[in-house]
Amino acid sequence: MSMKRPLGLYLAYLFQFLIAANIFIALSLSEYSQVFGGVLALGLTLVPVAVTRRANITLPWEINFLIALSLYLHVAGGVRGFYEIYYPYYDKVAHLIAGMTVSVLAFVAVLLLERFGRLNLSRWMIVGFIIIFAMAMGGFWEIYEWLFDTFLGTNLQHGLDDTMLDMIFVLIGAVIVALAGNRYLSRFSKEEFAGEMDLGESRRE
Repeated sequence: MSMKRPLGLYLAYLFQFLIAANIFIALSLSEYSQVFGGVLALGLTLVPVAVTRRANITLPWEINFLIALSLYLHVAGGVRGFYEIYYPYYDKVAHLIAGMTVSVLAFVAVLLLERFGRLNLSRWMIVGFIIIFAMAMGGFWEIYEWLFDTFLGTNLQHGLDDTMLDMIFVLIGAVIVALAGNRYLSRFSKEEFAGEMDLGESRRE
């Protein structure tokens, strides 16, 4: 008997389709750097499926949804010019969602490491890890934007204030997820979380 898939998973499929549509738009405009970015983004949206099947675990549907949404916002922002048309609001919302996405990934990853890596972190250590990891990824993203602007002539960054606001919105997203994760762990054990992901069956002998 197959389990009913949550609505959020179908929304993830929708955003994957929209990413693919933007790839074709970029191709029609001969924007080959955007085509490359779109193909890379579409590939990244498929990573949770590959991990689920290979590791035999059940990842929360929110991961698929947030990854697809954040990557769609980035691709559409570049291909359709939304970053410029709706600047600075579109850019900041995109960074907020990206910060939340990376933070959710960090939260799940640290619990997986605890399950199989013999770690025993306190709730506040997990909260700190989530925020630090998200800020590190946000920093790498800003470096990526600077490299593209410097060597490929793009216009992803708009000065120091823009970069700092990007990082602040990543931080806000990280804090939201970290506090939600802390609340979750105050109500449920790590073992219960692992049970929801079927982690007990994820290691094949």
